[in-house]
Amino acid sequence: MTISLSFAQDAADRLAVVEALYRFTAGIDLRDSKLLSSALAEDAVSDFRPAATKAGFEYPVIQGRDVIVSALTTSLATLDTTHSVSNPRVTIDGDTAHMDVLVEAQHVPRSDPSRHYLMKNRYNVELTRDGDIWVITRNTVDNIWRSGDPAVLSVV
Repeated sequence: MTISLSFAQDAADRLAVVEALYRFTAGIDLRDSKLLSSALAEDAVSDFRPAATKAGFEYPVIQGRDVIVSALTTSLATLDTTHSVSNPRVTIDGDTAHMDVLVEAQHVPRSDPSRHYLMKNRYNVELTRDGDIWVITRNTVDNIWRSGDPAVLSVV
């Protein structure tokens, strides 16, 4: 059985697109700013408003890789998080890609691990090829369901 070069390249690109989101979520969970930064384009946009509205709080659209990394590391500084990525659907058009993916995000205060806030979110991710890797240019997060104590997200 022979696999065509175009099929192999398409499969490699699809995996690399998903891997950009893996870098993003692992960067958050591991508190690794360098890893988180590697997933984002310099002028990336993060729009968490749809999910935040459903969770009962406001969160602004954030633009710029350094601003996004700073905002996430600051707002999640007191929490342990775990993000699980599943069901990615990827479409690629040249050097741009789109991914619709489910992400389950668990938030637990380090000061009180008996509390938690769990969110199942749908990420609408736009990406571009940057040399040998794919980077996120825009990520819009909407919430499907949530459970636990929403006040966990406001722990300072």
